[in-house]
Amino acid sequence: MKLALTNGRIALPDRIVTGHAIVIEGDTILGLATAAALGSDVEQHDVGGRLIAPGLIDMHTHGALGHTFNEPNAAAWETILRENARRGVTALVATIAPEPLPNLTRVFDFCRAWMARPQPGVARMLGVHLESPYVSPRQAGALDPSVLRTPDDGSADALLAYADILRVFVLAPELPGALALVGRLAALDIIPAVGHSAATDEQVAAAMRVGLRHVTHIWSAMSSTVRVGPWRVPGVLEAALLFDSLTVEMIADNRHLPATLMQLARKCIGPDRLCVISDATNGAGLPEGTRYRMGGMEYVVSDGVGMMLDGTAFAGSTTLLNEMIPILRDVVGVPLVEAIRMVTLNPARALGLDATIGSIAAGKRADLAVFNDDFSAWRVLMGGEWANGQAMRPV
Repeated sequence: MKLALTNGRIALPDRIVTGHAIVIEGDTILGLATAAALGSDVEQHDVGGRLIAPGLIDMHTHGALGHTFNEPNAAAWETILRENARRGVTALVATIAPEPLPNLTRVFDFCRAWMARPQPGVARMLGVHLESPYVSPRQAGALDPSVLRTPDDGSADALLAYADILRVFVLAPELPGALALVGRLAALDIIPAVGHSAATDEQVAAAMRVGLRHVTHIWSAMSSTVRVGPWRVPGVLEAALLFDSLTVEMIADNRHLPATLMQLARKCIGPDRLCVISDATNGAGLPEGTRYRMGGMEYVVSDGVGMMLDGTAFAGSTTLLNEMIPILRDVVGVPLVEAIRMVTLNPARALGLDATIGSIAAGKRADLAVFNDDFSAWRVLMGGEWANGQAMRPV
């Protein structure tokens, strides 16, 4: 039978629609219809006036509930993916922090096997977002500096052997061999991203000419304008704000960035290229004061954010993506439809997947989240199936 979600406020890319139902058949959205137009072959489910949004897409998230994607075991991954699905995140890109190469290839082997099998009831894995070892020690942030390398040392071949699962590859374009690596990534249809970088705007532009197209967590671990003698030299930040062909990530946990900077990102980058990410670590969902590890580094949940033990840098967020929507709306002042777009359609476009996911439209995959007023997820559909054993009685 066909399925219809009725009596909801439906979040389309440009407006919120009422008085219509979303009609689904199998794993596909058929379109919108009025309740009166639904035939007897449609099983109707009343969502009680709640907001129906496309399933959220987190293109940069490391983990949750004490686990990270750097752990190549099923219990860890299922914990993270089930918690994300419970929050309305129907698809994500597993973000891997840099480690010694043998550790990374073990994680990639596990991810490849995971993606080859059906994984019902949990958020769908779209591939790997690698914060690679090829980043600047000056902008390492909370990454383990002991594992950093340069792209010209011959190690990249071992990572590019996993081009089938690599979606996003973060590097610093100012490092030796970086431009050649950006070109190889672009040729393999892996998104080259600048992050954890001390590059100048000219070095970013040079990387863009060979395929760079994405910016990792704006304002976090990136260069800004410096003076060289009397000259002011812009950095990655200014490139992210200025260059229209770049998509840009922003952590909207109200900790990494104050409202003014988030408003500036929206004003400069616009509502269609800004991708809100959680950058959640294994501290997400854990209580204040909890210590956690990623690779060889230890961090603590402090004041609602991941923190280096010495307090010198943030260590990812402890906020999952659904909790960022009310921050965007109420703190930053972003209209709701625009905020929804930043966590659905924009990341889908950045990943080149907007033909199938990211918005509510005929022919797209039936990934939907029904939200309560506080943006906790009331019910979640992934490929037309209820997540986490949820169910609804038909009307």
